[in-house]
Amino acid sequence: MSSQLFRVGLWVAKVPQRALSTSPVCATSVVLDQKLRDEIYPKIGNREVVGFGINGYASYVDRCEFPCPAIRFKESTPEILKLREKEKGDWKTLSLDDKKALYRASFCQTYSEINAPTGEWKFILAVILFAFAGSGWLALYMRKFVYPPPVRTLNREWQEHTLQRMLDQNQGAIMGVSSKWDYEKQEWKQ
Repeated sequence: MSSQLFRVGLWVAKVPQRALSTSPVCATSVVLDQKLRDEIYPKIGNREVVGFGINGYASYVDRCEFPCPAIRFKESTPEILKLREKEKGDWKTLSLDDKKALYRASFCQTYSEINAPTGEWKFILAVILFAFAGSGWLALYMRKFVYPPPVRTLNREWQEHTLQRMLDQNQGAIMGVSSKWDYEKQEWKQ
């Protein structure tokens, strides 16, 4: 019987060729050899591998887009193992607390807890406002202590004095500034 290597996240197992062609193979049906088991279980502790996971990695993530993580949330304790044995029987014998304990052993959060607002926007807004305030204080510091004083040509009085000198010298009498000045009335032409 030919066999093919089947990659499942962090572990590799040999699966018969006909098993691959006839039915989908899930990670729980693949028997891991001891060497590969020793490779992944120190990383995940005493948690049970129950699925393929995101991209085949043996990791736990609460996501609405991918509701089935590869491993259980909590490690297997004697209490949880007793509940799992009880779970194999009639579910009517399980109390509501037992069902909740089983759920919390497999998952960290419910869908409503995952989708609940976290208040993270407050921190982001605070960082943005802090950045704006810091930028403003930095601009004031640069204007006061780093940049040289503004050139005198930006002074309004200097500009008026220069305009008056241009009018006195009759600069641009045909198409320039002096062509728009009425020398008899001493005002700008309409």
